[in-house]
Amino acid sequence: MTQTRTVDRLVAETHAERARLVDLVDALSPQQWATPSLCEGWGVREVVAHVTMPYRAGPGSFLLGMARARFDFNRYADRDARATTAQRSDEWLVELWRRNIEHPWRPPGGGAVGALSHDLIHGLDITVPLGLPGPPSERITMVLQASGDRNVAHFGVDLTGVRLVAVDADIDVGEGSRIVRLPVSELLLVLAGRRNLTDVVGGA
Repeated sequence: MTQTRTVDRLVAETHAERARLVDLVDALSPQQWATPSLCEGWGVREVVAHVTMPYRAGPGSFLLGMARARFDFNRYADRDARATTAQRSDEWLVELWRRNIEHPWRPPGGGAVGALSHDLIHGLDITVPLGLPGPPSERITMVLQASGDRNVAHFGVDLTGVRLVAVDADIDVGEGSRIVRLPVSELLLVLAGRRNLTDVVGGA
């Protein structure tokens, strides 16, 4: 597959994942919106606000917010998510997300694979604790296959001595002698720091 075709497919899968997630959150009850997500310190509501941040924050407001957060992105993102959920309704967030399903946003340095990875991980942050359907394993596999070492290293997960092997997809990550087999969605959650690798290995 050529680079252009790969990017086109990543973009198409990103749009499909956003559409899937918008339909899911549109049907949530108030109690579900308040459910703690896999993203530490945030409920489902804050995760949705964060996912919509690229559609709300222009370059000027982003730089101002980053400056006020002393250029700590995590601090800025947390402040933005909490301020947005305090000011906007759940319905407003859903409608904003739906209007931007085909938005061209990509994370700095992440490209098309970074955009899909962002939506997949935050989608799992929402769907796993709520017991809702996750994305197709093929969609996650595509991200992992297209990700380079830099993308994996971004999350800071130490895979020394461990090789993660998906049981439902043709993908493995790491080169260690200790093989840990798990669903590809769980594999992504380990790489994203949502699952503790020590716990996963300990239970393998």
